[in-house]
Amino acid sequence: MFNGQPLPFFQPLIDTATGRIAGYEALARLKDDQGHIVSAGPLFTDPTVDPVDLLELDRTIRRLAFEAFRDNPAGFISVNISPLWVSQLEPGMPLPSLQLLEEIGLPPEQVVFEITELQGSIQDLSEAVRRYREAGIRIAIDDFGTGSSMLDRVLALEPDILKLDIQLFRRAASGMGNSGDFVKALALMAEKSGCWIIAEGVETEKELHFALECGARYVQGYLFGRPAENFLPVGSVQAEFSRMRDDYARGKLAERNRLADLREILRTLFTELQQWLDNGGEPANLPSPVAYPWLLRCFLCDAQGTQISPNYEWLDGGWHTDPSYLDHNWSWRPYFYHILSEAGQGSRIIISSRYRDATNNQYCMTAGMFIDNSRHLLLVDIDTSHI
Repeated sequence: MFNGQPLPFFQPLIDTATGRIAGYEALARLKDDQGHIVSAGPLFTDPTVDPVDLLELDRTIRRLAFEAFRDNPAGFISVNISPLWVSQLEPGMPLPSLQLLEEIGLPPEQVVFEITELQGSIQDLSEAVRRYREAGIRIAIDDFGTGSSMLDRVLALEPDILKLDIQLFRRAASGMGNSGDFVKALALMAEKSGCWIIAEGVETEKELHFALECGARYVQGYLFGRPAENFLPVGSVQAEFSRMRDDYARGKLAERNRLADLREILRTLFTELQQWLDNGGEPANLPSPVAYPWLLRCFLCDAQGTQISPNYEWLDGGWHTDPSYLDHNWSWRPYFYHILSEAGQGSRIIISSRYRDATNNQYCMTAGMFIDNSRHLLLVDIDTSHI
């Protein structure tokens, strides 16, 4: 048994579309005789704790949470479901959580079940999820982005919501390594599969901005409210959230303006490069890159994307040629077809998304434009750390 009185605490989830509280996650707490409250979370990963006691604690917290939320006029409540316990149920037997909801009188449509771990039989879990969903309950997968079998679980369960792993999210929001691109890729995968994203652990405005960058539908964290016994007014953080969301929008607009400025500078560079080509294209006569500190290299391809010139790179105060990529075809690059669509009269400069350059491990973008009546494709690589 445990020392302390079980009780649920509730942390709000903010709808990024409205800034209002859309729901709450129920979290397990224990209150001792002196009134001190501690998280019961560590008990659920402690191998020395009796599983029977854990199951009883979990069901007690769930009942109390549902009872507390029953009279909430709107929104949803998210509670954890252990796949291990689900897999221990006899096939076809009633699901205790569905029985509990019916007994309490809480509509299943107001409930989200979070799958919290990777243990247990995925077949048994899939069957339980099917029955939960038929009753109207939505399914979320917690800690998305970690675990070797996480993708298998997502494919098998087809969840409604994916909750980004908190540690991965924080590393990504801080700009650590390439975790930001990884999390954005996960978010894009979620979007394409019709899932909503929850970003939890949001404690700073920078982390909120990154969550918005990832397309998170809900955000959760100390920035909006700590777990508490009571519920907040639905619009209690709306004004402050709107201010932070407006700051994010202004930042994105400034980023767009910087990209427009870069496009104008690139137009000047492309004009100089075309003149250089018209004058014979001798490497010694390439224009000085002093006005373009972000320039990594330039090169020429034919209209099908095959490189027909060496790379021209500015190194140690002079232009150097690298012929190693001659005859390489770059039409497999995602940006190529964006540029191809601009072929013809009035060809525009197209700039790719940021990516990691395999040659030097730098983050860069590629800009390109068709020249010579669309017979050739002029390309330059840009070091994004300088823009």
